[in-house]
Amino acid sequence: MPTLYVTEPGARIEKEYKRILVMSKDEEALFNAPLAHVTELVIVGSVGITTQAMLSLLEAGVSFSIVSRAGKLLGRLMPPTEGNIFLRREQYKRAADPAFCFPIAKAIVLGKLKNQRAFAKRILRTNPEISKKAMEQLDGAIADAENETDLERLRGREGIGAKAYFEILRAALPKEWEFKKRSRRPPKDPANALLSLGYSLLTQNMMTALEVAGLDPYDGFFHADVYGRPALALDLVEEFRSLIVDSVTLTLVNKRILTSEDFVSSPEGGYTLKQPALKKFLAQYNARLQTEVLHPLAGRAVTYQKCFEVQARQLRRVIQGKAEKYQPFLTK
Repeated sequence: MPTLYVTEPGARIEKEYKRILVMSKDEEALFNAPLAHVTELVIVGSVGITTQAMLSLLEAGVSFSIVSRAGKLLGRLMPPTEGNIFLRREQYKRAADPAFCFPIAKAIVLGKLKNQRAFAKRILRTNPEISKKAMEQLDGAIADAENETDLERLRGREGIGAKAYFEILRAALPKEWEFKKRSRRPPKDPANALLSLGYSLLTQNMMTALEVAGLDPYDGFFHADVYGRPALALDLVEEFRSLIVDSVTLTLVNKRILTSEDFVSSPEGGYTLKQPALKKFLAQYNARLQTEVLHPLAGRAVTYQKCFEVQARQLRRVIQGKAEKYQPFLTK
């Protein structure tokens, strides 16, 4: 089943025989499913969980995350990771080798920019009034990145391309959703609040995929290592940002599933979704994760969520020397 998100304030997660139950604070059953069908659990806000349910989830190999209503990761509890210390050692050794890191970083950047270009082209087809200048800049950034041989300059090309892409994304939003630039901590407007929440959830999904593959989500090849930041998860998130989160955001906004009235502002000046709107966002996000696409490495149609694991296992093979290069997932 898709990732289970529990958002109801005061709700409690319990275990009954071989099933997971979610009970409201008024003891009403909100959700009921076999434990074997739960693959990942995300607790949002003030939700409780019994010790029995917690132990059962861990015994079943299910990790779960606790996040704030704004999507900030507060903590993760996970079953014991794969006992492959040799793989982890090889990962750390490879991550310390610039000659090994650069081709992976370049593949990640090109994957991100090319998927942004594909998504931007879809936007321009339905919004022909949007200026094509930003698309030309994005094309130029991709061409420059293709020929780049230096990591810092590669990061610069990525920044130029991303800036051009966001000009197109912003232009596709209705007037009341306009924003000048990306703002994160806290998001300064409703559109940035949706993007930040989505990117946070996407990062947690990628962390789970990497842990399943036996890799350390915190030691990456493109993003610099910073204490507490899951650099490798952020690496692999890049190629999926536009395909998952930006797509969900445009759908929610342009179909008026959400409006600017669905947000509350915080004393710090940020924005978060109200409870009913949060459920709508998570439903749309989960539906996108379960959308099936053809993955060339898998040789068949798989869900986007399964794509994360395919990419993580492919990277593992590159680290182990069983595959020549990392290939990002590219959309048509």
